[in-house]
Amino acid sequence: MNTLARSLSAVLLALALPAAVHAAEPKDAGAAPIRNVVLVHGAFADGSGWRGVYDDLTRRGYHVSIVQNPLTSLADDVAATRRVLDRQDGPAILVGHSWGGTVITEAGVHPNAAGLVYVSALAPDAGETTAQQYKGFAPTPEFVIDTGKDGFGFIELAKFKAGFAHDASDADAAFMRDSQVPIAMSVFQTPLTQAAWRTRPSWAVIATEDKAFDQAMLVHMAKRIGATITYTPASHAVFMTKPKVVADVIDTAAKQARPIGND
Repeated sequence: MNTLARSLSAVLLALALPAAVHAAEPKDAGAAPIRNVVLVHGAFADGSGWRGVYDDLTRRGYHVSIVQNPLTSLADDVAATRRVLDRQDGPAILVGHSWGGTVITEAGVHPNAAGLVYVSALAPDAGETTAQQYKGFAPTPEFVIDTGKDGFGFIELAKFKAGFAHDASDADAAFMRDSQVPIAMSVFQTPLTQAAWRTRPSWAVIATEDKAFDQAMLVHMAKRIGATITYTPASHAVFMTKPKVVADVIDTAAKQARPIGND
């Protein structure tokens, strides 16, 4: 090879190397980490149950917002969640407990929702109702709902701790029992129009001592949506009794998810 040819080859190689290195980088390299978290409570509860998760995540540097669902309809709860997502200054991890899983499934198509975390939560598909998720699974005799003439339901007082929060202290369980937020039972018959888990990465925390759902039902839903699953021995109130476990999963989701539009 003559001198001119060698010089030309060297120039071409020098030009090609940066492009090759750039092509080898992950397409999301350099994306800013997700620092926002939006927590969505379920039926019979309010946002105060997230306090332990909130405290843990804020210590880690996250900006955490908590939705207060009215529990009057799926549309109302989705609207409440969207209002909070609208206020985020960037992408967020959207987290739902129990009925809150249905809410984040519908609301999670919001452009600020980058990933979904289901905490002992429901995960219907578009066109399905929440009630359909129970079909074919074992009943939960310790979780008893008392529905009033107006169509709103409370967990039966005498069975609240056993059915909802058996691993909470007596004092905490009593407070949750006596501060219940009733839910319009009609919400469970409302079909979803969106299934955010089809376009968002998902994670699931499954409480293995949950008395509100058959565990096989929780596993079935989590596997169907392709969620990364974490199991922990806890009651249905896992969002309150195991805050570090839940916060760890949210932290993982925030580190692994990418803002919508960075693909």
